[in-house]
Amino acid sequence: MVSIEDYGNFETAWCPGCGNFGILKALKQALVNLGRSPHEVLIASGIGQSSKLPHYLKCNTFNGLHGRSLPPATGAKVANHELTVIAVTGDGDCYGEGGNHFLHTVRRNPDITMIVHDNQIYGLTKGQASPTSEVGMRTKIQAHGVFNMPLNPLSLAISMDCSFVSRGYAGNIPHLAKLIEKGIQHKGLSLVDVLQPCVSFNKLNTFKWYSERVYEMEDPGYELNDRVRAFEKSLEWGDRIPLGVFYVNEKPSFEEHLDVLATGPLYRNAAKTDAVNELIDGFV
Repeated sequence: MVSIEDYGNFETAWCPGCGNFGILKALKQALVNLGRSPHEVLIASGIGQSSKLPHYLKCNTFNGLHGRSLPPATGAKVANHELTVIAVTGDGDCYGEGGNHFLHTVRRNPDITMIVHDNQIYGLTKGQASPTSEVGMRTKIQAHGVFNMPLNPLSLAISMDCSFVSRGYAGNIPHLAKLIEKGIQHKGLSLVDVLQPCVSFNKLNTFKWYSERVYEMEDPGYELNDRVRAFEKSLEWGDRIPLGVFYVNEKPSFEEHLDVLATGPLYRNAAKTDAVNELIDGFV
């Protein structure tokens, strides 16, 4: 039987009180609840405080470039679709540097779970505004306040027909763990956007600020495959901020379109190098 202890206990470099701790705890709980052993899990990440999370878990990991967690996660899933593949990233890492990969991964719909630590600030590089920062937020760089319209990741994902779209909160670990479970169980790309207070650089969107606004959607009031209603719900932000699953559209995953995977994971196939060697020899 899998236990929390199987995933290890490591010293972290996060600030005391960081919302990342809640996400790490929720992810561990979700994996244990699903009975996934560490050797069955691969976590890919980019660069940022969020992307340090795989360093604090005993499982397979791939730490890549800034904004580039999704390409290796997709490649790993194709190479071994029996793995539980999770991409861990942040709002700057995923929606900023990696925005292009986010868009095209939604189009491909690989069977991976994308957990975005959305703290509305660049934490690793000391507090610049991110794509999701609120208008008016003052930072050391945006001294006169942010004036760019913030990106709404849920609305964007739903508009592109992402097959599973949800939002959690780092201050509600049991609820977040259940969301991550649902995301992992979903066959296709699952977005779990997590509202994650940054206690060092974001003095606006604090735990207190969120706790006064967030609420769990027991029933969103519409069928989860209703994209128009889900899009409308994703626009709700301000005095009331909904948490939960916004949209689900069951459709074939990227791997299901690849006939070569029907006989099993690629890594089990013997390498066939004759054709490649013949091409290489032609250049000699």
